[in-house]
Amino acid sequence: MILEEFDGSSKAIINPEDLNEPITGFPETVVSCFARATFGRILERYTHRQVAETSVANLSIPIYEIDYEGQKLGLFNAYVGAAGCVAILEDLAVFGMKRLVLFGTCGILDHQIEETSIIVPTQALRDEGTSFHYVPASEEIRVNERSFQAFTAFLENEGISYSTGKVWTTDGVYRETPAKMMARKDSGAIAVDMECSAVAAWAQFRQLAVCHFFYAADHLSQEKWQPRTLGNEADLDTKDKIAEIALGFSSLFSA
Repeated sequence: MILEEFDGSSKAIINPEDLNEPITGFPETVVSCFARATFGRILERYTHRQVAETSVANLSIPIYEIDYEGQKLGLFNAYVGAAGCVAILEDLAVFGMKRLVLFGTCGILDHQIEETSIIVPTQALRDEGTSFHYVPASEEIRVNERSFQAFTAFLENEGISYSTGKVWTTDGVYRETPAKMMARKDSGAIAVDMECSAVAAWAQFRQLAVCHFFYAADHLSQEKWQPRTLGNEADLDTKDKIAEIALGFSSLFSA
């Protein structure tokens, strides 16, 4: 397999620093989510200004600075999908980002996990391509190595319940077949997403700190797919509270 031919060279033909430059005063801690509605509601609640812009192909990604309880945090709407998501993160690291708090939905493989509840991944099954360009080939990668203890302690201190476990990261959103789903469950996965293993590999390669967590959305089973709260406009009040969890932890993550 070509993806097993890992090259750990620090320099590529095209590097993010070739296309971007550091920005003076850029927030060192950045918060991001994948949901458009949740992102827009954060901007509505907090004083903000645009401090940068990057892009993936034909899509512009504005980067904002918000004032959260007197602290300046970066904020942007993350790109969905491993390759595009990591490309944007590469740009932000050049701008000056040192820590990232990233949150979004995931599909649930365990029906006992309630909708819109918090999941903190510990490992990810690498069923995407991007991660193999950042760390050597393996079936799994550890997640949240620099943030797990601090984030779970934060959740417990706030009285917020959560689940932990392995996530299955896949590029093929329409190829999550029943057989694959059962095989990933047998491997210990409790959820499925599209970016986690790639973000973890990028963070490991670039030596940056990431806190990546999910809130439960649709439920995948052999019988019938259940969308539950997957939609952008579904259960927005609860999603607002999850955004506050990300923002609240970011102030501690910065310390």
